[in-house]
Amino acid sequence: MAKSEEEIWKQYKKTGDPKLREELIIRYAPMVKYIAGRIAVSTPPSIEYDDLVSYGVLGLIDAIERYDPKHGSKFKTYATSRIKGSIFDELRLLDWVPRQIRRRSKQLEGVYAELESKYGRAVRDEEVAEELGIGVEELQNLITSVSGTSLISLEDMKHLGDDDEVAMFSTIENPETQNPEAILEKEEVKNLLVEAINRLPQKEREVITLYYYEELTLKEIGEVLGVTESRISQLHTKAILRLRGFLSKMRRVSKGSVA
Repeated sequence: MAKSEEEIWKQYKKTGDPKLREELIIRYAPMVKYIAGRIAVSTPPSIEYDDLVSYGVLGLIDAIERYDPKHGSKFKTYATSRIKGSIFDELRLLDWVPRQIRRRSKQLEGVYAELESKYGRAVRDEEVAEELGIGVEELQNLITSVSGTSLISLEDMKHLGDDDEVAMFSTIENPETQNPEAILEKEEVKNLLVEAINRLPQKEREVITLYYYEELTLKEIGEVLGVTESRISQLHTKAILRLRGFLSKMRRVSKGSVA
């Protein structure tokens, strides 16, 4: 008779049997492949899917070693955090996003933050283009060029969602391991990000919800919303630029660097 998941965990944590660890790895391998597949959508062809899976497996093994069932948190929640974290750590080491693209992304974040603070609403493409001194078509091309930074950028914005749901961010630690200051900071960032998401234009908010909470692919979101996958990618990128710009500005305000 096959052992239940709970029985495997109990025996593994008691004995450290390598065979049981291998059984856990095999059991959760599909989750690694799923996460790697979603990340692969936003990486260039030079990044192999199999490499992403390998990075993710390292995160899975780390999660298996660190996970403590006694804390009461779900392993899939904890492992998702570790798997994503491992993949993104490796991607950062590869530094696959050119510096020029990073600079353009930061410039756009700043423009969105300043204009939306000035007008008190989500700004239109025409307004952003005018601020940059370019045409709307050129702005669209610029947004497309920085789209490869948006996924990692979002993962860098830590800690959104309840502790039982890791929908957007890769670094949620078990709450048992966090000190009071870290928990407070997490809550502050969470509240800021919820506010930022609520300020997004409807279509961009829908894309964020469907991608990070419903975990649909960009292609699937395009089918739901009746637009092309490339249009969804652009909406996703604009949403991330707005979110990062808003958070960066709020953090500066909280530190007293902005009047």
